Amino acid sequence: MSLPRVHHLTLPDPKQTAGFAVRLGACLQPGDVLLLEGPIGAGKTHFARALIQSLLAQPEDVPSPTFTLVQIYDGPDCEIWHSDLYRLGHPDEVAELGLIDAFDTAICLVEWPDRLGVLAPEQALHLSFEPGATDDARRLTLRWTDPRWTDLITELAP
Repeated sequence: MSLPRVHHLTLPDPKQTAGFAVRLGACLQPGDVLLLEGPIGAGKTHFARALIQSLLAQPEDVPSPTFTLVQIYDGPDCEIWHSDLYRLGHPDEVAELGLIDAFDTAICLVEWPDRLGVLAPEQALHLSFEPGATDDARRLTLRWTDPRWTDLITELAP
């Protein structure tokens, strides 16, 4: 396994956070997994909502999957899975959701990916959200080992 690459971004407001999500979403393909980390209120769901809405053919409400655990949407080339694993107690519960199979065929956005344990895909892009200098700002740290992300992140987030 290669050493992780890291890129830091400052997103000054929700509009910039959503804009980055839309740009990244336009580059995603089946089998891409985004692992969204950070404390409650750090912007994970806002980011996911903007990304998902940008990929839908028809506008649709994109609720937080906190209680449903998984929301599935029809994307342009594949399904889009948005999951929130906060309420899971053990990685074995992930298999029951069908998420492991979706990692191969869908675009997957996973909030609280620490609940995946060893089931987290190695090729995933990790996005760690933290509050920024102002109430609306966010610091975003991107980490990856899969070379696919290197040029993409360099292009999208100089």
